[in-house]
Amino acid sequence: MFSTQRNDARAEEHGSPGAKSAATKIAHVENLSSPSNAMESPVSSYPELKSPQATVSSLGSSGTRILTEAECSQQFGYAFSRTKKWLILTVAFWVQISMNFNASVYNNATSGMQAEFGVKEVYPKLGSALFLIMYAFGCELWAPWSEELGRHCVMQASMGLVNVWQLPVALAPNMASVIAGRVLGGLSTAGGSVTLGMVADMWDAESQQYAVAFVVFSSVAGSIMGPIVGGYLETYFDWRWCIWAQLILGLAVQLAHWFTPETRSTVIVNKIAKQRRKANPEDNVWGPSEGKSLRDRFSWTQIRDVWMRGFIMLFTDPIVACLSALSGFADALIFMCIHSFGIVYGHIWGFNTWQTGLTFVSILVSYFFSWMLFIPSFERNKRLRAAKPDDERTQFESRLWPLLWQGPLLCLGLIGFAFTLRSDIHWIASLIFAVLVGMSNYAIYMATIDYMICAYGPYSASATGGNGWARDILAGILVFAAKPFFTDIGNDEVKSFMWAGVILFLLSLPLVGFVFVIYVKGPALRKRSTFAQGLESPRLAKAAAPVGYSVTA
Repeated sequence: MFSTQRNDARAEEHGSPGAKSAATKIAHVENLSSPSNAMESPVSSYPELKSPQATVSSLGSSGTRILTEAECSQQFGYAFSRTKKWLILTVAFWVQISMNFNASVYNNATSGMQAEFGVKEVYPKLGSALFLIMYAFGCELWAPWSEELGRHCVMQASMGLVNVWQLPVALAPNMASVIAGRVLGGLSTAGGSVTLGMVADMWDAESQQYAVAFVVFSSVAGSIMGPIVGGYLETYFDWRWCIWAQLILGLAVQLAHWFTPETRSTVIVNKIAKQRRKANPEDNVWGPSEGKSLRDRFSWTQIRDVWMRGFIMLFTDPIVACLSALSGFADALIFMCIHSFGIVYGHIWGFNTWQTGLTFVSILVSYFFSWMLFIPSFERNKRLRAAKPDDERTQFESRLWPLLWQGPLLCLGLIGFAFTLRSDIHWIASLIFAVLVGMSNYAIYMATIDYMICAYGPYSASATGGNGWARDILAGILVFAAKPFFTDIGNDEVKSFMWAGVILFLLSLPLVGFVFVIYVKGPALRKRSTFAQGLESPRLAKAAAPVGYSVTA
């Protein structure tokens, strides 16, 4: 999930032809937000655009001067050097790896829990499912706080709590302790809502594709690292080492993150104001949120509206609903693989636990292939957008172009996988088709996120938040379905595996078909969207957001 931010200073830094001064842009926003223009502008309903940091200068009630973002723009994240940006992003990469590693490596501890605690298989799996479901809600709950308090402290708090909640699981005397620790751990995980918000702090929407692709890779790769590492841990160590491995990685990542700077612009402004007062006590300048209580700084009504907006868009906006359903389905497939590959490769080809874990290397490689294939499309789309600035399809739907050919790989991979799960066919054949599924999963996540950021402007965080929520919720729910789905459908084992793949193939067809519908009908669908209408013009979308504007869901 993304936290989007638009800054006029960014446009000026890159020499954008449409760049305006901060004062001019703010005046334009105020004009758009006036009652007389309420029916004509998509900005009129944005309560966030009325924040005090949008003003160029402001005086406090006691004569203090409020420092604005326009005065500090050269010290913001987007003004960092390229080296500094990518060092910060590399830490964010490992933060995301750690979060998703926690979600998947746990599966390798379930058989040990079942044996030690003498419980049915469903109870250890409940810990996996509830973690993913709580993870979905945790991402939504943490995001608004990072916008006001800053990325760094919120991420540190999240990682600290996640690491603390590993202890009740690693030291669990019973299954109830394990489940409680997993629920609290999932709810404490900030996820991409903050990690990708750091990307938005340092790059604008036109130049952030390389950074987004990098972080998206870490998100999907973290889930696959779990069974690869977990296979060896389950084979050679006690099940508790699967949990200790999560804690060790989590502590290492948290320590590395401690040394990264803050990237959130409003927090940087507060810090600069404090430094100015310390250097010159007569300079009575304050940051926009300094000296305010939490009650004054947070509007619970606004936070509630921001939290709810992602769900409203998910269930009412056709583009968000369709793309999120496809993204959720693709991610749920990966977690079904995590829970079913042991059955498939163990029963058909006699793989042991660590050998089954290594089969996921194929999906990890497929993610890398798909990531590399996106890079040429970034430059292609950039040239097209520059050549056709007024063409809607070029500005928006062209971002889905890589998905037009990588999306169908999901269908091809599923049907091929289904018919190669036979002992008389070499196992490598099924993994080749698994590579196609993995490529499609990465492409779906990357392309849908990129498209939503551009198409929904100030509401993009809510749109992508719905996307992320769908991925985690569906993955959590389908944890229980994986084993019976692959073993209980047909009359015998081979037919069960085959029919499970065929059913998944049939489900994927309409979902992948939505991509082509949106590519063709996207402009018309956006005009019918309550949230996207009026943002069709890229120039209006850029002009609609003042300096330092941000929104999250």
